[in-house]
Amino acid sequence: MRKRLILVLAMLFCLTSFSTVHAASGYGWGYKKNDNHDIPDIGKYNEMLEKYNAYYADDSGDKNIYLTFDNGYEEGYTEDVLDVLKEEKVPATFFVTGHYVKEEPALVKRMVDDGHIIGNHSYHHPDFTIMKKAEIKKELEDLEEAVAEVSDQKELQYLRPPRGIFSENTLKWTNELGYTHIFWSLAFKDWNTGDQKGWEYAYDQIMDQIHPGAIVLLHAVSSDNAEALEKVIIELKKQGYNFKSLDDLVMKKNISDGFFGL
Repeated sequence: MRKRLILVLAMLFCLTSFSTVHAASGYGWGYKKNDNHDIPDIGKYNEMLEKYNAYYADDSGDKNIYLTFDNGYEEGYTEDVLDVLKEEKVPATFFVTGHYVKEEPALVKRMVDDGHIIGNHSYHHPDFTIMKKAEIKKELEDLEEAVAEVSDQKELQYLRPPRGIFSENTLKWTNELGYTHIFWSLAFKDWNTGDQKGWEYAYDQIMDQIHPGAIVLLHAVSSDNAEALEKVIIELKKQGYNFKSLDDLVMKKNISDGFFGL
């Protein structure tokens, strides 16, 4: 009973803590939500992200939105998502795992053929913070090779760490390996396939949290997301938002930093 109480208290601490510490030297991605449509505050994480060229939002103030989907396995909704994106001419990035590429090569190929970006979510979905640099490198390269075998995208630039767990070392090492870490500024509990709440819930969650420059994390296993997506896109376009790709974000940042003006 005492052990169970300690476990519950520990879980509550992790859920309520603004900067969730993971293990001895790692962190779980988190931020302070707000309801005034501003970029959420990430506290001490901001310095680390800037140091290693990582992103969680577009801070330019422009009304841009960057849709990203995490795909670890398939529940039958990704094709619907792709159909909506194609109809509305909206780009997205799909962060996939080795399991997904192996089980759904046709969908990965379609993502690329439709003009979307494939992002690296690792091959086996491990905790990078307890791994050596060489082990992380192999995880990323194995996934990149798997994607190249089934699609025309031969290199992967963008990385989303499994479960959002990271450390300064993992940011540093992956940056040295040529990857750009992509976190998020808008997300909600959408991954539990046994606890879907209807498309209105997904719609309201996105609309309540939306802000200029949002990097939106959605899970393609959610029936709510698949059903709400078209409605979300149409309404946000009416509100003056533009849907951009991560390539647009990185290029804009490089231009603002003067990298193309030398």
